[in-house]
Amino acid sequence: MTQPESFPGLHAWLDTPLGRYVMNWEVARFDVLVADIFGYNAVQLGVPEFDFLRANRMPFRFRAGAGDVLVETDYAALPFAAGSVDLVVLPHVLEFAANPHQVLREVERVLVPEGHVVIAGFNPVSLFGLKRMLAGEDCGYPWHGQYLSTRRLKDWLALLSFDTASQASGCFVPALAQQTWIDRLGCLDQAGERWWPIGGGVYIIHAIKRVHSMRLIMPKWDRKARARSLAPLIQKTGGPAKGPSQKTTDERNFGRD
Repeated sequence: MTQPESFPGLHAWLDTPLGRYVMNWEVARFDVLVADIFGYNAVQLGVPEFDFLRANRMPFRFRAGAGDVLVETDYAALPFAAGSVDLVVLPHVLEFAANPHQVLREVERVLVPEGHVVIAGFNPVSLFGLKRMLAGEDCGYPWHGQYLSTRRLKDWLALLSFDTASQASGCFVPALAQQTWIDRLGCLDQAGERWWPIGGGVYIIHAIKRVHSMRLIMPKWDRKARARSLAPLIQKTGGPAKGPSQKTTDERNFGRD
């Protein structure tokens, strides 16, 4: 039976006050980022409980992975042809994947040149990261994941020939379970965006796949070599000829008869 969540246990956390607080910020950011990305095919990997492609206008948009998806697949082995997808969104897949770098390699493979990827992740350099450290590795979702810093993630993207187009972080409220405290501390979001813009509990990175054209590098010949290569090839027999060439007997007697 297909499980209703992209990762076991994550679905329940998304329905908590803190989970809804995070998803509300992320969905609003995704709406802005994907609205003006054009093409034909767009795929969302992970968190099928939310539609992160709803603002996009590509003719074919679908969700893949596990749960309520159109295509069930392993994130590290996508069943799509190389260069067939224009946009991939990855909400909270990398921090819970067994091999996040392989997931990125698969995303790079299926994207067309100049294709887009939009990634959402939990920020280890934040109050959410502090909560993860205090909770320990044996706690449930989302605190036991392998949080990737934006610097590390951008290094991985650069190795795969992606250029980072933009990044943003949000959710500066501490990782509290009560809706009342989340509402009371909502002022921290505005203060955090102004004074500590990289310290939000979650971040979103938008990157573009670059395919650099090949450049033919010609060898640098010296002048003498170029002159020799352009000189006509003269077949010589015996020693070098001196003076005008000697005519044959038939040529000398031509026209005398």
